[in-house]
Amino acid sequence: MEVRLSHHAKSRMVERDISEEIIIDLVETGITQYKDEKRLWIYKAYTDRNDNLLCIAVVIESVLVIKTVMHHFELEQK
Repeated sequence: MEVRLSHHAKSRMVERDISEEIIIDLVETGITQYKDEKRLWIYKAYTDRNDNLLCIAVVIESVLVIKTVMHHFELEQK
């Protein structure tokens, strides 16, 4: 599936020093947690960074749209 980054996500990547390679790795190997059938988070810890967990908020449309990129992400306790 094609992946697109929102302007907001691109800005957050620059602010947080998160490369396109990390985004690709997150999409391909990260852990997914669905909010509903179209919205989800994909997250992963990177031991070489001091801001674990990294997370992308994603919407599934005709393409995979990355809305934002977060660091210091914490999972909600259910």
